[in-house]
This record gives sequence, C-alpha cells and structure tokens, in this order.
Amino acid sequence: MSGGRSLRYNRRAMEHLVAPSAAHPSLDSRGTSSGEEPKLEVSVLVPVLDEEGTVQELADRVGTVLEGLGRSFEIIFIDDGSRDGTVERIRQAHASDSRVRLVRLRRNFGKAAALSAGFDSASGRLVVTMDGDLQDHPEEIPRMLAALEEGDLDLVSGWKRTRHDPVSKRYPSKLYNWVTRRLAKVELHDFNCGFKVYRREVLERVAIYGELHRYIPVLAHEQGFRVGEIEVEHHPRTSGVSKYGWDRFYKGLLDLITVLFITRYARRPLHLFGVVGLIFLGAGFLINSYLAILWFQGEWLSNRPLLLLGTLLMVMGIQILTTGLLGEMITFKNFRRRDSYSVRERL
Repeated sequence: MSGGRSLRYNRRAMEHLVAPSAAHPSLDSRGTSSGEEPKLEVSVLVPVLDEEGTVQELADRVGTVLEGLGRSFEIIFIDDGSRDGTVERIRQAHASDSRVRLVRLRRNFGKAAALSAGFDSASGRLVVTMDGDLQDHPEEIPRMLAALEEGDLDLVSGWKRTRHDPVSKRYPSKLYNWVTRRLAKVELHDFNCGFKVYRREVLERVAIYGELHRYIPVLAHEQGFRVGEIEVEHHPRTSGVSKYGWDRFYKGLLDLITVLFITRYARRPLHLFGVVGLIFLGAGFLINSYLAILWFQGEWLSNRPLLLLGTLLMVMGIQILTTGLLGEMITFKNFRRRDSYSVRERL
C-alpha cells in the first residue's frame, strides 16, 4: 500500500500487500555477513506456558509437515515459566528428534520476551511463529511459506476470519483490529494472530519489548518491509486454558499509542509536542488578548474564571513545547545514522 496497492487472491494465496519496498541489512543478528546463507531453511518458534497437553503433538506435526516439504528445519519451544509438565514433554520430544529444541526462561516474562529469546536463538533463513495450543494447525505452514516466497513478501501474518473463541473475546478483538488498522495505516485484519512467517532480516531490524509483539507488522511496515496476510483456519482449544484476559485490551490500546509514537515521532518529537503546545499556547493567547481588551475598557478581571483558563493554557503550552525541545535534544544526542534508513539490497 504505502500507496494503497492491495492484492487479493483466493484462500490459498495472499490477501493483502502492504508497502512498496523491503529492507535487508548487511549483517545478521550473529554478526555474520548477509551474503552468508543460514544453514537451516526454517526455524519454527513456539512460545509456551503450561501447554503440556499439546507440545508433543505439535512437534510431531510440524516435523512431518516440513519433512514433506524437504526443508531443513528446527523447532524451538520457548518455555515462559511453565509450572506443569511442559518442559518435561519438550525434553521427551527432543530425545526422539534432536531438531526439537528448548529455550527455558527463568520465570514468566511475557510473550514479547519469549519471542525475543526465540528470535535470538533461531538459525533459519525463514522464521515461523505459532502458538502452542494447536488452535493454529501446522498443516497451514506450507501455504504461509509459499505466500511469503511467491509473493516476494518479508512478513506474512495469519488472518483468523472465523474464530472459535467466546463472544467476549471476538468482538473486542474486531474493534481492536479495526482501530489499529485505521490508525497504523497497515491493511491487516488480524494483528493479534501469533501465526506468522518472517524473513530473518525483519527480526534483525525490529526490536520488541513489553507487549509490542502484537505490532510487529506495524513496526516492520514502518521499516519498509513488505507485509501481507493470508486467511488461516482457527480451531477450538482442545487442551489447557487461555492465558489472556480483559487486561490485554487496555494494554493493547496503550501499546498502540506507543507504537504510533515511536514509528511517527521518535526522531522528530517536536512535530507532536509542538503542535499540541502551539494549540494550547494559541488558545491561551487569544483568551488573554480578549481579556486585555476588556481590562483596557475598564472592566474588572479578578472575578473572571476565563483569566485562570487563559493563563493555564499558556503555561501548559510552554511546558509542552519545552518537552518537545528536550526530546529533540535527546534524539540528536543519541541519533545513529543507520537507524534512519533500511537497505534492501547492495551490489
């Protein structure tokens, strides 16, 4: 898009294409040259928390699917502080297939941290992320890989058009996705879907923390990567319980504000604070100018609340402008030239 280009195919192809360019840095996260091909083709990352009932089946099915494609692969389970038998099940899966690996965190750090640990551990040229509850079926992976490679995309996100979740989760999720799509200007239908495929270059450029994993497509799009989506089936949960509650919606809104700020104003904070500050300052100036005219005409102003409002607006406007200027100074001091652009190819 970044223009509005959009491609629609049937369910076995891409639904949307976003942004006109991709970005490929010259070094990978391990410090090797980008010209040096990773040894593995696909890394499958599965963050898990108390999913002992599904990890063995998930590992078996992912292995069968990727073996059928003839691709070299690894399956990395990132245990985010499980208290059941999840870790032991993963160890059993590793004993039967060394391509199954475990990254065990010391405690529950959250999904973004678990994904970051997985990204740092992955060796594949392509990286698949999926949840460990088997609501996403591994049999969808070939279509997602095909959409990425045949569509010349850098990130493909799943779109759960039909969700098998309670109404209390479906409708707030629809509202959240609609708001995010409008504000972030990224034409995806399902930002929350954990089923995604990336080229490793995306993960080398996009840093996530807190709960910003929901917004990786937005952050990647801002870097100039090509982002698309395909429809995937969503299946009812057969084991365990959902780890998400109502708090994820207000956290998601706050994270959206964070993402919009860091993608649009992180390197020009005065453009945001300056506009707000000038509006406040201008409104206060107009109010005080009106009161000054009345004062010159002999009217008393001590009993007018408008005087307090005008003064307050001017003081707030100056403070907000000053905040923006401080932000500009910090940005200038910490600015690194390579952070201001992203290169797709070098010859």
